[in-house]
Amino acid sequence: YIVFGYGSLIFRPPPHVIRTGPGFLKGYVRRFAQKSHDHRGTPENPGRVVTLVHREDWVGFSGVAGDPFPHEDVVWGVAFTIDPAHAKEVRAYLDHREKDGYTLERVDVYGLVGGAHERVLIPGAECYVGRNDNPSFVGSEPLGTLVKTIWHAEGPSGPNKDYVYNLAAAVRGLAPQAYDSHLFALEVR
Repeated sequence: YIVFGYGSLIFRPPPHVIRTGPGFLKGYVRRFAQKSHDHRGTPENPGRVVTLVHREDWVGFSGVAGDPFPHEDVVWGVAFTIDPAHAKEVRAYLDHREKDGYTLERVDVYGLVGGAHERVLIPGAECYVGRNDNPSFVGSEPLGTLVKTIWHAEGPSGPNKDYVYNLAAAVRGLAPQAYDSHLFALEVR
């Protein structure tokens, strides 16, 4: 099976991957709108990690004035093809890793053909999404508040700020077109 990673999976891939490829989702935004009690924070001081949100839903949560990057609707990430002989093991690993409020969904992964034409390369890839109805979903926070939370949070997987730095570097390395204003603004701040 194929799983699409848009957060820490990009720089900490799952085991038993037999093929990878960059791609993107259309109609979504990647936002630090999910609490992390178990990896990049603690129950007492949760950090923040990314989730996917449909662009129109995000506008409803944040209001266009509340999000400094309201027009982005492409999320770059990596499609990981898992060795079928280890599919059950990898699913269990990912279900445990993404247990803090994430739900498995199916998404179409796009790519650029001939450098300019967008088309679906992988229909129905599996993807873990922290939907707005889970208890760890925080929604939109002012950038300054988000930066302060991330700067001070630390969990078993390390400092929350390292998550931001690693993700920003990984997204830059995906493709020349890979860009994420929200992520890169957090990295600078």
